[in-house]
Amino acid sequence: MKLESCRVSLSPQHATTPLTFALEAGQHAMVVGPNGAGKSVLLSVLAGEGKVQAGNRSISSRTAVVSTSVQQQMIAAEKRKDDADILDVVPVPTRVSDILGHVRDEHVKTLCHKLGITPLLAQPFLSLSTGETRKLLFILALNSDPQVLILDNPWEGLDDASRTIMLRVIESIHQHVQIIIAVNRLQDMPDIPAVLTLMENGEVVSQSPAPQFYADNMATCKTWFHLQRDDITLPDTTHACQANGLSPDVPLVVVNDGLVRFGETVVFSGLNWQVDPGQHWQVVGPNGSGKTCLLTLITGDNPNCYTNDLTVFGIRRGSGESIWDIKQHIGLLSNAFHLSYRVNCSVMDVLLSGFFDSIGLYERPGREQQAVASAWLDTLHMQARKEAPFQSLSFGDQRLVLVARAMIKHPPLLILDEPCNGLDPLNRLAVLALIEQLARDGRTTVLYVNHHKEDAIPSIRRTLSMADYSADMEK
Repeated sequence: MKLESCRVSLSPQHATTPLTFALEAGQHAMVVGPNGAGKSVLLSVLAGEGKVQAGNRSISSRTAVVSTSVQQQMIAAEKRKDDADILDVVPVPTRVSDILGHVRDEHVKTLCHKLGITPLLAQPFLSLSTGETRKLLFILALNSDPQVLILDNPWEGLDDASRTIMLRVIESIHQHVQIIIAVNRLQDMPDIPAVLTLMENGEVVSQSPAPQFYADNMATCKTWFHLQRDDITLPDTTHACQANGLSPDVPLVVVNDGLVRFGETVVFSGLNWQVDPGQHWQVVGPNGSGKTCLLTLITGDNPNCYTNDLTVFGIRRGSGESIWDIKQHIGLLSNAFHLSYRVNCSVMDVLLSGFFDSIGLYERPGREQQAVASAWLDTLHMQARKEAPFQSLSFGDQRLVLVARAMIKHPPLLILDEPCNGLDPLNRLAVLALIEQLARDGRTTVLYVNHHKEDAIPSIRRTLSMADYSADMEK
């Protein structure tokens, strides 16, 4: 596998810088670098995507890919089926079993069971959580019997148990499958000898001359990333956002005997929960336990919000309220929201859209709003890219902008569903510091979903475990 000054057109708007990369048969590669360095671009080129414009690309092996891009494409294709105006038919949801097809290998069947995919086979694909979808992609890749397995941050969105299972699988197959993996977290590197590939500014800046053991790669990465950060100042918000009109004596969220089901499948039941102003919560639980379902009840993005005894900001859901009465007081970042933010406006406009709770910017912002957004650009070190198209940013840099968008109002309720997915170590530390400052500030109450112990926020001391309310607990 070799790239020689290879420049590839991945889309009409995007061509890579000349890439040089070499990997001998049987060698594995670990690809690291900061957000925007080009890790996902390199893996896309190695997967055979795009058209070579200059240089040479030599790839002869059967390849399978697990990435956010593949996940986006599958979700988008399934959602297009729902457009009855175009299809002029009643759409039939694609089930997990339809996507997985025939499983030939007994090891893959066992993996389906271990990762909890087997009980989901009859469910619609779009009903899967982000973590469950990522597991399905991993199993699909293995089921294709690849010679080369390309993994672009494959563990994002996974609970610790699933992540550990999949890491062990990688370590068990590396003798006969070539692994190329890009990671943002150093602890996500599988324990296999690999050529360490460092990227910066879209270029491969260094490759170790030979495969290195895990400890050597980890030591090199720690030196490379220099896990130090400057003190971060949390930008203030507008006067209008500060005067939100909510009473400090009214609970932000009240759920009585909460139940979410899809058809015959119960996600969780019997949940009684109250969130008071200033009471930050971390929501935990394995993939599929209902963490994201619970948060979408609050935001109104789940139809079960109208079948539950649910009160948000003192408003009983289903009482004739406008959805905007709810959303104006919420800042949101989730994997689903990120995947849905497909409008290609500028980075500045994405930040400003947080004031209007919109995807894209359709209102004229005021001077104070523009000043606040500009302060966030300074904090993110993105002032020079304020007019850059949002879709031109790497996934990690997009994530960073969307974190700031969620925080820009200093909302009474901030919902962060795995906000650090896709972030390199330096930006992860920056985001964790921003969340901590916002939580300490006291004006914003934080609901925080996170699978990684090292990403705990000191000021978030309350924990809601959705495993206590899952269908499995009833059995």
